[in-house]
Amino acid sequence: MNFILSIMAQPLALLLQLLYQVIGNYGFSLIVLTTVIKLAMYPSYRAQTMSSMAMQSMQPKIREIQNRYANDKEMMNQKMQELYQKEGINPAAGCLPMIVQMFVIMGLFTLLRNPVQYMNSETMVFAIHESFFWIKDLAQPDPWILPILAGLATFVSFYFTPQAPSQGGMNDIMQKMMKYIFPIMIMWLAKSYPAGLALYWFVSQFLQIFFNISFIILKKKADEGGEKKRKPVRAGKGVN
Repeated sequence: MNFILSIMAQPLALLLQLLYQVIGNYGFSLIVLTTVIKLAMYPSYRAQTMSSMAMQSMQPKIREIQNRYANDKEMMNQKMQELYQKEGINPAAGCLPMIVQMFVIMGLFTLLRNPVQYMNSETMVFAIHESFFWIKDLAQPDPWILPILAGLATFVSFYFTPQAPSQGGMNDIMQKMMKYIFPIMIMWLAKSYPAGLALYWFVSQFLQIFFNISFIILKKKADEGGEKKRKPVRAGKGVN
C-alpha cells in the first residue's frame, strides 16, 4: 500500500513544485493544487453521487424483490437486472469513481503529511516552512483556527450531502452519527498534522460544499423531470 501511495504522491509533488515556481507562495500553491484536483475530479464525484442516490432510492423495490424471491436466487437476480434496466441504473457505476477518488486523496494526504520525502528540491524544503496568514510554519500543526475551520467545513459538507428518503434502521443512525462525529475527528486530527495538510482538507471540503449543493439541484431537477413523465395526460377538448 505504501508503494502505491508513493506512486500517487510523486506526480502530485511535481505539480505542487511547478505551482510554487509560478505562484511563489506555498500556502496559495496548496490552495490552487487542491482546487485543480477537486475540479478535475468533479465528473467522478458526480457519477458516484448520482449513482449512489439512485441506488438508495431503489431500496424499497430491491427489498421487495429480495423478499418475494428469497427462495429462488436465479429469479431474484433476473428481476434485479430487469429493475436496473427499467430504471436505467448501473449498480457498478459508482465503484470506479470512488476508487479513483480514494487513491488521489490518499496520495495527496501522503504527500502533505511528509512533503520533504517527495520533494527533493532545496527550494521546496524551505518553502514548506513558510508562513501563511496567521500560521507561522505550514510544516507545523496549527493548534486551533485551521482545525476548527476544517471541522466546520466538513460538517457543512456533510449537511449538504444529497440524501435519499429515509428508510429507517441502522443505516440512518450511522449517517447521523458520522455527520457529527467525523467533523470532530477531522478537527482533532488537524491539530496534530502539518498545517499544510489541514489547509488542503479545509479547501477540499469548502469546495465539496458547492459540489454537494450542485448535486442536490441536479437530483431535484431529475426528480421533477421524472414526476412530469409519470403525470397522466388529460384529454383535451376536441376540435369542432
